[in-house]
Amino acid sequence: MDNGPADDVADAPVAHGDQAPLKLEEFLPYRLNVVASVVSQALSRLYAARYGIGVPEWRVLVTLGQYGTMTGKAVGAHSHMHKTKVSRAVALLEKRKLLTRRANRADLREAHLSLTPAGREIYEDLAPIALDFARRLSDAIDPADRDAFERAVDRLIQSSAKLAAEVAKPSREG
Repeated sequence: MDNGPADDVADAPVAHGDQAPLKLEEFLPYRLNVVASVVSQALSRLYAARYGIGVPEWRVLVTLGQYGTMTGKAVGAHSHMHKTKVSRAVALLEKRKLLTRRANRADLREAHLSLTPAGREIYEDLAPIALDFARRLSDAIDPADRDAFERAVDRLIQSSAKLAAEVAKPSREG
């Protein structure tokens, strides 16, 4: 019995392997994610072993090391972390006395965060280690290609933000 177009789809040959329309290992978003994941894991081993902190704590610590005092919301925006991850990282860093929280008198729902002297010491100790790691990583790129690579990364970030905003808009079709 013929049920129409649904049968045609079910009977269509399925492409596999080299004939598949989407190959994960060639898919740019996947490849970027793999690079980010592998780099993050390698770098996190350095600061996890030395300071007992994870990726979210590292991002908060480095952001505050760079900017001094910020709100949790600002840290999240700068580091591209969800507010719950920022909140958990802040709580852990505060418990370890690596950052302080001061109430914002203008808005009691948020606090100003800053590194303690101990947090600042970790930041100062960690910065050259992280910069050396980044230098060693960029050594994989031919010096003649580095400017082009930086421009490409900047464009990918801008394009990704634009695409994310487009996808977030509700459809007008109905």
